[in-house]
Amino acid sequence: MEVIEKAKELGHEIEESLEKGYEKGKEVLSNVASHLPFANLAKKKSGDFHIEVDLPGVKKENISVKIDDNILTVTGVREMKKEVKREDYYLLESSYGRFERSFSVPDGIDTEKISASYHDGRLVVDLEKEERLKPKAITVK
Repeated sequence: MEVIEKAKELGHEIEESLEKGYEKGKEVLSNVASHLPFANLAKKKSGDFHIEVDLPGVKKENISVKIDDNILTVTGVREMKKEVKREDYYLLESSYGRFERSFSVPDGIDTEKISASYHDGRLVVDLEKEERLKPKAITVK
């Protein structure tokens, strides 16, 4: 009987450890996800793509966009500091860290025609389909 009780106890300990590990993993992933920039991806009828990435407070010079092997990657550094000095209190909030967001791009995108612009905390990336792959209307004669 004693062996069965010890086995049950060990089983409960393992179960508790797994639950704690799961909760800790969830917490870590939630923290990572909260630092990823939000993005919207739209595919146009022409086959072109339009990507908008929200990067409030990020300086334009701290943003990098590159494409390699059909993966478009946006990286940057977020350096935000909010400081309030009052007679009766002082508040300092800061956020600093590197971020990276990647998008899988289908074959047929003309890498020479990728454009990126940044305005008011929003990065806009436009990707054009290769001209030879764009749909064409045929005139009936």
